[in-house]
Amino acid sequence: MHITASVFINDDESGLHNDFEKWLEQLPPEKPYSRYQHNGFEDNGDIHLKRTIMGREVTIAITDGDFDSGPWKQIFYYEMDGKRDKRVLIKIIGE
Repeated sequence: MHITASVFINDDESGLHNDFEKWLEQLPPEKPYSRYQHNGFEDNGDIHLKRTIMGREVTIAITDGDFDSGPWKQIFYYEMDGKRDKRVLIKIIGE
């Protein structure tokens, strides 16, 4: 529940995690800080853009107590800033 963190579903594979970080840094690079109008009090304008790309929530199906997904899929929490305490909200809707 924070604007500089992302939640997403994907394969749990270390090469893919590294690919995400490299890809995201190419889209809105962190520096120079002066390229972002948001930067002033904070220097995280690039993080806000990256979080928009990665998303902030996931919807999953659970059947008989199991996560309905492919064999390698996981839910990931991706912290991009780390400057403040965060909290996670989980809502369960259904029967």
